[in-house]
Amino acid sequence: MTTDAYLADCRARLAFDLLSNTWNAVVLWALRDGPRRPVELRERIGGISSKVLTETLRRLQFNGLVDRQADPDALSRVEYQLTALGRTLLAPIDAVGAWAFEYGDEVMAAQEAACTPEPRGPLNQLGGLDG
Repeated sequence: MTTDAYLADCRARLAFDLLSNTWNAVVLWALRDGPRRPVELRERIGGISSKVLTETLRRLQFNGLVDRQADPDALSRVEYQLTALGRTLLAPIDAVGAWAFEYGDEVMAAQEAACTPEPRGPLNQLGGLDG
């Protein structure tokens, strides 16, 4: 990998863009065990609206990561499944999940510390210098 691997029109940035959308990785992970209907995906994922799920599935299909299969006998019956390309993202998603499991508490502690106001010295409370 070159030092320019993360600059504007590079492939590494494309991968980060795909995974930076919260729902992309979640939907891909939910499809890892095989095809699912949208209602099954919503139940499995939880907390995702039908609209957001539909947008996510269309985005993943556009990027070649998910296939949409309509039942010829019942056109309203649709299933989504990972493509071979989509399956290649399962290992990186799993790695990010493992990292989050190991370091998530540290990240949340840093966020909490950043949101906690620093104690102020007695002069600062009166409008003077920090003490």
